Parts: sequence; structure tokens; C-alpha cells
Amino acid sequence: MDWNHNVTLQNRTLLLKLIENFSLAQLNTVPKGYRNSIFWNVAHTIVTQQLLVYGLSNQPFLVDSELVKTYRKDTKTVHEATETELAEIKTLLFSTVEQTKIDYENDFFKNYMPYTTSLNVTLSTVEEAISFNTFHEGIHLGYILAMKNSL
Repeated sequence: MDWNHNVTLQNRTLLLKLIENFSLAQLNTVPKGYRNSIFWNVAHTIVTQQLLVYGLSNQPFLVDSELVKTYRKDTKTVHEATETELAEIKTLLFSTVEQTKIDYENDFFKNYMPYTTSLNVTLSTVEEAISFNTFHEGIHLGYILAMKNSL
């Protein structure tokens, strides 16, 4: 799982660098042809990791439940993020990954409820969820890289 952890940290480092290069107004912009903002995509990666790993293991989230409701699958940008929310997301980018590594190493995820993703991939273990999440975050990094040229 160290490989997935390292790739996720690299991805999130790239996400942080990207969001630090944009104004809050740009992060909140939904470019023509897109459904969500850059901010939404970054927050969505954090929330999805929590849902796939913690939620399906029946463990409490490391993030506020309101964040989960706002940025989970099938949501869209409905409000402009504030500087406070941006600061929180920047912190959560890394704190959630680091805590997940600790929790995994301490065998925190004992029970996992199988789940079939919208890509028709069935996750049966927390290890599969962590691996799939690495892939999922790469998809959203790609969206953000495409979106930045539309701002």
C-alpha cells in the first residue's frame, strides 16, 4: 500500500500547486463545457477517498459530513468557496492521506462493504478501494489540467 500512498501524495502535491496558482475567483469558475469548478474537483477527491475507504469500512470520516454531502459523487458546484474553505481543503489534502496510512497500518479497516463504482469496478477490500482511489484522483487531476486552459 506504500506505492498507492506515495502516488496519492504526489497527486495531491500537484493539486496543491495548481490551486495555489489560481485566484479564489478562478477556482470557483465553472468553465464552459464543464459541470464543476476546480475547487469542486479538489474537494471531491478528498470526499471520495473518505467515502471509499472510511465510509465503506463503516468508520467515521476524517472530514465534516457537510463537506461529504456537498462534494460527493453526483453533486455539482452550487456555491462559491470561501478563503476559509480553501484553507481547510489545503489542509485536508494531506492530513486525510497521512491519517489513512496510519489507520491502515493499525488494521483499522477490518470490515469492508463491497461496492461497484460508476465505472463498473467492484471494490471488495479496503486495499482495492485505496488502489481505485489512486486511479480516481488521477482522473480529476486530468480534468483540472484541462480546465485550467479554459480559465
